[in-house]
Parts: sequence; structure tokens; C-alpha cells
Amino acid sequence: MKAVVKDGIATFSPQGFLDGNNAATYLNMEDVEATTKLKVDMILVSLKRVVFFNRNGLDIFIKLFSKIRKSNGATVGFCDYDENKYVAIMRFYKDDTNFSLFKTLEIAYLFSSSYKNQNKTVLVYSDDKSQRSAIAIELHDNGHNTVIAKSLSEYNEKKVQKEAFDYLIDATFLGQMGQKVATRVSGNAIIYTISSFLDVEISDNFNIEYHNNSLNVGFRLFIFDAYKVISMNIHALNFFSKLSSSAAEYNATICFVGMKFDKTPISFKENMEDAGIIFYRHMDDILQNKELLKELGASSAANIKNKRVLNKETVMELPKFINAAAVTIEMMTNSKAHKESAAVQNLTIEKKEGKIASSIGYYGDMDGMVVLVFPSGIAKKACELLIGEDTDDIEMILDTLAELVNIVGGKIKSLLADEDISVNITLPRTYQDIASLLEVVENRKGVQVELSFNDDKFIFFLTR
Repeated sequence: MKAVVKDGIATFSPQGFLDGNNAATYLNMEDVEATTKLKVDMILVSLKRVVFFNRNGLDIFIKLFSKIRKSNGATVGFCDYDENKYVAIMRFYKDDTNFSLFKTLEIAYLFSSSYKNQNKTVLVYSDDKSQRSAIAIELHDNGHNTVIAKSLSEYNEKKVQKEAFDYLIDATFLGQMGQKVATRVSGNAIIYTISSFLDVEISDNFNIEYHNNSLNVGFRLFIFDAYKVISMNIHALNFFSKLSSSAAEYNATICFVGMKFDKTPISFKENMEDAGIIFYRHMDDILQNKELLKELGASSAANIKNKRVLNKETVMELPKFINAAAVTIEMMTNSKAHKESAAVQNLTIEKKEGKIASSIGYYGDMDGMVVLVFPSGIAKKACELLIGEDTDDIEMILDTLAELVNIVGGKIKSLLADEDISVNITLPRTYQDIASLLEVVENRKGVQVELSFNDDKFIFFLTR
């Protein structure tokens, strides 16, 4: 099967059934080699004429995507599907969606160089906040105007205004940008959701590596949403007690919200409290109390005891990390990045006023931490793009900054994947107070690169 090329997009169009028995008949080695040599923005598989597919049927194209990405860096993925097909694909690849999904081929063209600067007005919705941001940034960079619907009800309300928008985007996923994690974040508190009966399996189901890397990146408040927990046994008790004890080394706090003890011995609660775990009845008791959040550690960042040395492997990948950050900020500011200096040192910030920062961790085949220090003006520009209006609301600006850094993390993950380096990323941690950031990276040597975007100075810091 040959790809049809038009306006910078190459499209495969299989038809009928895609399963493990017949999918291989659609492609041979000559097709694969020819596809990797195409000079196009995107290589997509249209599902318009596909009646049925399963994961085995799609996997052959996923393998092709990997080869294409390594060969020419084109965007790869699927297009022309309905809601049911979209849900099925996301379910099949929910933990490893490294390809893109465009509801129609027409929507895909909006992201290609062929449709650059056509000034289309686009209404965007995704239930994944990072995806909303990533889509808006990409469209903005391509010269389009975006309006972001922050909820499904807002999207449904606005999309009936047909004359107001040239395109509607939903059920679309940018695999090189958006990041999905098993947890959620509110401000600088990470929230884990647990349910049912908690036993020895909690230690297998809980991603302790992710948790430890979240500590490393600067998170200090972890909340367990336990509203749906029925009961727990001694194995779960021991797990949470040990988790709290290890968190104390970072001056971190673990809280339980909504936990009932009508079917769990009250002595378990007492033992957990002795280990440093704090219990609250309602989530808003924490999240709506800024003074309490500060007291619990969401605004602090004590340094860790164990320092890890920046290794050769991390330094070798440094250009990719800088490129991911610079390209994203260039899109947000419509300006070109210029490197002014680079040195191996402790993080040094001469003028702390008017600066905010964010950090994100990565772990897997290699591990480390990226710190980005922004002038507040850059963050405000990002906020204006992503929410469609200017604001001085610092909470909203910090939230937008986190989304921007999440996109940088997604780019880093994608660039490393092209070299068969597999990493996961943590949620971003933001810092309104630069002093809190310096506490986290105190005595950690790293590579500090200073960049200039017009008159705005920006610091990139890579450490472990």
C-alpha cells in the first residue's frame, strides 16, 4: 500500500478489517522504506474506510511510526475516525501514546506547514488540560487564532456559533506534546486517588519511582483521596507508614482525605498519625486554605540529603533538552532564542525579583531534573495565549507556567524516545518564590544555560 501525498501530508488509507491476521498485508518493506524517505510534515493512517480494528491490527502501523520518527522526524498518527474509534485507540495505548490523533484530515492540515499563517479561528476542547495547551500553542505557532473551551459544556455552548469559528477541534491528541500521568496536581500538591479494600497490592499498584522523583523535583505535599476506600489491612498500614517516614527526610507531608474508620480499626489511624500522616474530612479543607497549604509544605521545598552527580549521559543529551525548552518558548513569544552563556555550576540567579520558576523530573533509562526560570513577562504572555486574555492573577499565571513546562517535558520525552531512551516525567512543580527553588537545588551542580528572548532573560538548568 502506497501513501498518498498532498500538501505536506502523506496518508495511508487501509480499508475493511485491521487485525493481526491481515494488517501485515497492507505494508511491505518497500512501502516502509519509501515512507521513511518522504519529505513531509506528517505521515498519517486514515481510518475512514476501516470497518473494524483491534490492537494487533494497529500495532503494525505503530511500528512503522517508530521507524519514521527516527528517520525523518515527521509527525505520525491516525486521522479520520469517529468518537468510538478514538476512545478505542486511547484505551489501547493509554500508557504509551507517542503518536498523534486528528479527528479529520482537514484538522491535521491546520498543524502542517501548508496551512501556515492562514489565520483560521479554531475552537479547541480536550478533557486533558495539557492537550488543550499543546494544541493551542501549535495552532498559534502556525498562525491561527485559538479559543479554548475549558469544559465540555462550554465547548458545546460555543460550537453552535458556527459563524464564529472556521474549525472545531475535539477528540484530537498531540502525541509528541501532551503528557498523561496516573496522578493529578492542584497547585503544588500531588493528589493520589485510592479506593476499595487496601491490602498488600497497594505496594505493587503504587508507582513509588514516580513518587520519589516527585520528591526530587520539589513536591512536598502529597494527598491521598480516600473517599472511596472501604477498609485496609496491616499490609497497607505498613506501606503508608513507611511512605510517610521516608517523606520526612524531605520535610514532606502526607495527608489522607475522606477516610472512614467504621470498617478499619481506629488503632490504624493512630499508628498512621504517629508516622506523621495527617487526616482531613474534606479536600477543600486543605486546598482552599492557603495558610494551611503553606504550613503543610506546598509552598516550601526543603533540600534532599543525598546528592547525585551530573553524569556524562545526561550532559550528552543536553542539546535536546535545551532545544525542547527554547522551541516551546519561541512559539509563545514569537522571538528567537539566543544562547548567552553556559557553565557547569550551582544554580545562580542574580536578580530574583520579577522571576518565577518551574521544575520537572524525568526518570527511566536516565534520570534528572530540568529547572526553568522565567521572567514573569514570559509567563504572562503564555497565560494570555492559553486562556485568551491578559491577567495579573498569579495563581493562574503559575498554573499556565506548569502547563508550558509540561509541554517542554513532553518534547524531551519524545526526543529521547527517538534514540530508544525511554523516560517518564513528573508533574511540573512551580515556584512563585525563587528562594524555595534554590532550597531544592542547593549544592546540586548542573549545567546552567542563559538564553535571551528579545530583551527577556531566561535560565535553563539541568541537574540530577
